[in-house]
Amino acid sequence: MKTLVMGGTRFVGKAIVQKLILKGYDITLFTRGLNPLPSKVTHIKGDRKTEDLEQLKGNRFDVIIDTSGRSREETEKVIANTGHPSHRFIYLSSAGIYKDTEKWPLQENSPIDPNSRHIGKAKTEEWLSSSNIPFTIFRPTYIYGAGNYNPIEKWFFDRIIHSRPIPLPLEANTITQLGHVSDLAEAIVSSLENNSSLNKIYNCSNSEGITFIGLINICAIACGKDPNELIFKVFDPSGLNKKERKIFPVRLNHFLTDISLIKKDLDWEPRVSIEEGLADFYRNDYCLNKESNPDFSLDDILN
Repeated sequence: MKTLVMGGTRFVGKAIVQKLILKGYDITLFTRGLNPLPSKVTHIKGDRKTEDLEQLKGNRFDVIIDTSGRSREETEKVIANTGHPSHRFIYLSSAGIYKDTEKWPLQENSPIDPNSRHIGKAKTEEWLSSSNIPFTIFRPTYIYGAGNYNPIEKWFFDRIIHSRPIPLPLEANTITQLGHVSDLAEAIVSSLENNSSLNKIYNCSNSEGITFIGLINICAIACGKDPNELIFKVFDPSGLNKKERKIFPVRLNHFLTDISLIKKDLDWEPRVSIEEGLADFYRNDYCLNKESNPDFSLDDILN
């Protein structure tokens, strides 16, 4: 199938493209050209936030995968230039759009937070759901794995490797949820070959949640360190925004989604355990790119 990927050379987009290539898709990437391109793709160089997008006019695609859209307007402009895809529009949204709750795990029909920093993605979902565009939407939680440019794994590894006190909220048993980038890419490509996913929205992450302290301990083991030798700097998060990610790399409240729908519809299961995923990132990403002097200044302001 003739496929357009908005993005495709970094992290999630890169993982998706690798799997599409193996499946024999005819791939066009629209990127700013800042990263190496895979072989066997057509490349259109441009910035989607400018008139560069008009380069897509006259092109028609069976599949469009939008990995980089953050607002309804950005996605609308893609469709305005390409027309509707004949098979499917894949949109990468975020579980970050959900409203705070006392009921866990979050379902696909759980309330949306109108003040979410991802509200542009929620607006895009609304527009797709009310259009005649055949779509599938994915709402991952925290994505981790090869090529992650968000400081999740790195945040923990930096402090463990440099023997720093690790900031830890008082509620160390708060549960969060990570999903490996390879599993997300596999689910997205699988959805293109499954009619059950047509016009569906899916949570997509690991099957299990993990506590903050559990996550830190697994990171220590991945580094070859004894979790019992870690030093913690316990802080009270009560005065902080629960979704603040500068002091701690994941939100400070529970964050757990139900992925039973995607497992049922796609006959899909996450394959990468968090132990395997973190160990792989440490060996093949962190060790090759670690900084000699990471910035720990925010740690120092904690009481």
